[in-house]
Amino acid sequence: MAGRDDEGRRVDVADGTDPTWAQQLLDHLRPSARDVRKVVAWLADAADADVSLQDDAGTLLAGTRTPLDEDLVADIAAGRIASAALQDGGHHRRLVRVELPRPASAGVLAVIRPAPFDRRTSDIVTHTAGVLELLLRARESAAAGHRLRRAASDLRLAILQLLMVEDTVSARRVAAGLWPGLLDTDTACVYVAESRPEDRDRLAEECLDATSEQALVVRCPAVDSHVIVVTPGEAAAAELRSLIDGRPDTFLGGSARQNLAQTATAYGQAVSALAVAHFRPDKKAVYAERTHPERLMDPAALRCWTAGLLRPLDTLPHHTRAELLATTRLGLEFTAVNAAKVLGVSRNTVRARMERVEGLLRTDLSDLTVRAAVHLALNTQAALVELPGDPGEAARSGFGELLAGPAVRTWARDLLGRLDTDTRDLRRTLRTWIAAGGNAERAAQLLGVHAQTVREHVRSAEPVLERQLLSGGSDLYEVVLAHLALGDLDQPALQGANPGHPDSPVHG
Repeated sequence: MAGRDDEGRRVDVADGTDPTWAQQLLDHLRPSARDVRKVVAWLADAADADVSLQDDAGTLLAGTRTPLDEDLVADIAAGRIASAALQDGGHHRRLVRVELPRPASAGVLAVIRPAPFDRRTSDIVTHTAGVLELLLRARESAAAGHRLRRAASDLRLAILQLLMVEDTVSARRVAAGLWPGLLDTDTACVYVAESRPEDRDRLAEECLDATSEQALVVRCPAVDSHVIVVTPGEAAAAELRSLIDGRPDTFLGGSARQNLAQTATAYGQAVSALAVAHFRPDKKAVYAERTHPERLMDPAALRCWTAGLLRPLDTLPHHTRAELLATTRLGLEFTAVNAAKVLGVSRNTVRARMERVEGLLRTDLSDLTVRAAVHLALNTQAALVELPGDPGEAARSGFGELLAGPAVRTWARDLLGRLDTDTRDLRRTLRTWIAAGGNAERAAQLLGVHAQTVREHVRSAEPVLERQLLSGGSDLYEVVLAHLALGDLDQPALQGANPGHPDSPVHG
């Protein structure tokens, strides 16, 4: 057995030797070919040997495990000797120390062959050890970079989830360490960018670059094609909008500027605007660009009705009330599964919170007209700081009266009137489908057609109305309100809002 110091290895060859193996070895350093296992396999072929690479704990990193002298391996891994060569039972062995990227850590490259090691084979082993060190160091650097990016991504998601439940204090505290000043604002806009799922990671990185990390960029945990961006400043928002220009299969929806505590509301607005963006030539839309029914209602009357409907929740502790309201807003906007992913809780938690709200309001959230009314109330409650007037001074109005105003009825006629030109009577199908709770099978039975026909009719209505209907959420609820305003659907059974009013059921 012999030992020698191999410090200062270089990947080159002495004059007069065959350079073919060196070129092949150097090829493994190309970015597209960096693979420790392939290098070890190449060495086994080039040296006509069995090769293994293990760390100081004996874990096999690459190659084929072979029996080795544990004491000798320990000496090499500890740095007491750099390499060893010995002959044992007709086999010639060469063991070389390989520095690992972890602090004070080393592995052992073992090469075992039946023939003695000539100068060429010894050079190949020595230089391969050097290449392995480079690849292992590069792999660890890449892994560390990936871990850092993943940690930052997880942290941004955690901040968004805190904002979604109105915990702005904790959100600011978490953000302050890595992105100082990011949430030093009272208001922000939320944008949702959509691309093909396979392009989503690249889009997220480009959003980060475009906004110079002056915005909160999050890969949506619920929809694989969405990137959520909270933009406190207008400059970052402008950069984000310009990023979408000229990009195929990419769309952008933005919210109105909202109080930071109303991030969940802004997120719903952005998703609603994203649906409109799919029908726009520039593939962009902002929530405020579209007329919404609540903007056409008397603000004071709307505020009074909202306060009455949600009054049963006022007895809850503030944190619990905010949590239930935020969860229900998202639960009405998305499926329980997707709402749970956005909030970072289980779907059973989302359902339990919504059932609690349902019980407190004494209403049935499986009814689409009820969902539309509660959705209106929750969004109004979230924006109360922007609504003028004292609810105590407002005239006591029921839900039906809110929808009976001339502005709302004109809006509803204009919206649903777009469907009248279609000979398939899309309007009748849509009305029946809503009355059936959005269930195509039940609607088909009522209409005497196939369920697929119902789905095709509803899907055909989407581009005409510029609203997504089959996926539910704000777009669908606006269409429901339009039907209610025109009397095409029965008014929902709502408890608590202005008792004694004709809208409120009488209980004996």
